[in-house]
Amino acid sequence: MRRSIYTKGLILGFLMTGLLMSNIQAQNLSSALLLTKSEQYDKAEEMLNQLIQKEPSNAKNYFHLGENYLLEYFADTISISFQIATDKAKETYQKGVNANPNDPLNYVGLAKIALYQGDDKTAGEIRTKAKSFLLPYKNIKKIQPPAPEYAYALAKIAESFVREKSADTASALPLIRQAIKIDPKNPEIYLIAGDIYIAVNDGSNAIKNYNLAQYYNPKSPTANMKIGNIYVRGKNLNVAIPYFEEAIALDPNYAPAYRELAQLFALAGRHAQSKENYQKYLDLNKGNIPAMTRYVTSLFYAGDYEEVIKNIEEIFAVDKSRSYMNRLAGYSSFELASKSKNGSYDQAFKYMDQLFKTLPEERILWKDHHYMARIIVRKNQNYPALLDELSSLENQLENQKRSLTGAGTAAAKAKIQPAINELTAKIETLKADIEKADKELDRAFIEFDKVSEIRPQDKTVLSEMAANYYNFRRYDKAARTWARLIDPNEENLESFMQVGRAFYNGRNYKSADSLFNVIIKKSPDYLPAHLWLARTSTRIDPDNKTELAKNRFISLTRIAQPDSLKNRSEMAEAFNFLGYYYMNNNELNKARDLYNRWLNFDPNDSDYRIRAYQGIGAIELIAASSQPTIEGRLGYLTRSKEAYERILAIDPRNTSAVNQLNYVRDYEAQVKKGINPNEIKGIIRDAGTGQPIAFASVRVKDTAAEILTNTKGEFKFEIPKSSEALIISAPGYQSQEIPVTKSRIYNVSLAK
Repeated sequence: MRRSIYTKGLILGFLMTGLLMSNIQAQNLSSALLLTKSEQYDKAEEMLNQLIQKEPSNAKNYFHLGENYLLEYFADTISISFQIATDKAKETYQKGVNANPNDPLNYVGLAKIALYQGDDKTAGEIRTKAKSFLLPYKNIKKIQPPAPEYAYALAKIAESFVREKSADTASALPLIRQAIKIDPKNPEIYLIAGDIYIAVNDGSNAIKNYNLAQYYNPKSPTANMKIGNIYVRGKNLNVAIPYFEEAIALDPNYAPAYRELAQLFALAGRHAQSKENYQKYLDLNKGNIPAMTRYVTSLFYAGDYEEVIKNIEEIFAVDKSRSYMNRLAGYSSFELASKSKNGSYDQAFKYMDQLFKTLPEERILWKDHHYMARIIVRKNQNYPALLDELSSLENQLENQKRSLTGAGTAAAKAKIQPAINELTAKIETLKADIEKADKELDRAFIEFDKVSEIRPQDKTVLSEMAANYYNFRRYDKAARTWARLIDPNEENLESFMQVGRAFYNGRNYKSADSLFNVIIKKSPDYLPAHLWLARTSTRIDPDNKTELAKNRFISLTRIAQPDSLKNRSEMAEAFNFLGYYYMNNNELNKARDLYNRWLNFDPNDSDYRIRAYQGIGAIELIAASSQPTIEGRLGYLTRSKEAYERILAIDPRNTSAVNQLNYVRDYEAQVKKGINPNEIKGIIRDAGTGQPIAFASVRVKDTAAEILTNTKGEFKFEIPKSSEALIISAPGYQSQEIPVTKSRIYNVSLAK
């Protein structure tokens, strides 16, 4: 009997011990989950690992540890590597599966990882596996696993349909409704439901579910925190603040609420309250470097970049091993330099360079590559100016060298040589700076490439990369990068134009020509494509050996003409080219007509009028030089002078017109020197037929001075200075008396 009592007592003792241990385990798990919700992820990890050591076959501990890793990552995506976080979580979930292959939760965790990594197919297969452990039921009381576990597993499967900023609600919400039906008082299910609605920007349904979570767990600050965040997202800060204050009232040690309040007060300009709440957050997390990191991260998102750098330097002062903090310091230095004079791209580069040197490759984030690329680009933003300066200095050096060669004396050469030496030194220094910048920019574009490899669907990065290639005059790469963004069926013609212009500026004229032709096939009257196609033709055939450019500029004027005032710049460019083309090919009448057309194109545009007069002046000058006689040149030279004088009437300081006018006047003076002022000439014709009259008499009135025309009706002779009239006669024709004027040419028609 005593033995029986003893045995029962022993069994009861074992049972009580088991119950007590089970209760302690449950309490420990609850404590760990509270630590996770309080964002004390390192302490939660430590406690969950202790639970796993004590109870290695309990799959749920592995699941919650995996969740802890993921939540820690999403709380600080800047400092924590996605790859490392998902690898750790995946390994932990797999251990949970090994510990208990029949528990659905760790399969759900693996499905989440697959979804985050973009493998929807695998995620779906693993979800199906997880659901297979949730047996069909008719009676909730007899459900297996037990109702609370069954409902929680369903909710977690629903949660696995949520990815960053999106959710498959068609798949997730039916599972949530089923979970609520099974366990309608579980606040965790309502929190998950609210999170799903948040992912699709349905704030009202999210708040509804968060309120239900608060109702079923009135002492938890989590729901208030989540509702507050909804109003923050909606920029309704005054409504958000009471929810965070309520979360603190429910749990004065709930650190995240202080951090959120601090950010809100900072945004509202209530800086004293902001600092007070930040200090409370730090006090609650004293000595907790990860919490300090999250605090610094929150400062970064709040735009307080100087404070970020200050706090990171304080962390480095006591713990230099936290090299990942260089990340936020580099980001903040970049943002500060972009927005104010207090920042430094050089300092940003130093932080990021240290990050890359001290962290293994797998811990480098895509954002690190992106920031490094942008930092280097901004650090070298004067690169195009350096290239322009180099070109200018090299031209100056060439001019000085020519002057040195032409200098006639040693003294003259001695004056020029110092300038050559100075320019040579400047050029060498500049070339060294450009070479250094080129190497840095090469790295920037390597970093852009890495971002593109990690995020192949991110078109904004490709666009940014292409724009920087273009700005730094790597035109061919700009074109090829922009081309990667184009859908061949795309109707946005400007996208194609962007590529074509880059090829053009990179002197890849054949590719540019092809692109502009593609655009014209898509839209035959698209004026920008015709303009750039015509420009490209001038580069392909710079000597105008073919008529390709001419024909394309003529097509351009045809398309631009219906709305010529709107398309005035395109018309002007076409006039400019065609006028030069005709002039160069000695088609002076066509050139003259075109410049006169340009002259009348827009009478109010002085620039157009000046350019047209320049063309006319040049045409008349060319025409004058081609005249066979000295006298024939004067009329053209007069018209050339008039054109340049009209330019000066519009713009008295036009140096080009002044120089051209002086040249024409000098030319005219030289022509006049070769003229005998008393020499006259002309042709005598039949008034009826227009045929020349041979052997007609040309006599000076009241003198014996006379000459007969040749067989072509031409005459030329010197007349006395005091001559007043000419008597023109021929057998069978009526004589004419012609007054002598300043003219030196007398063409006369005689009637029979």
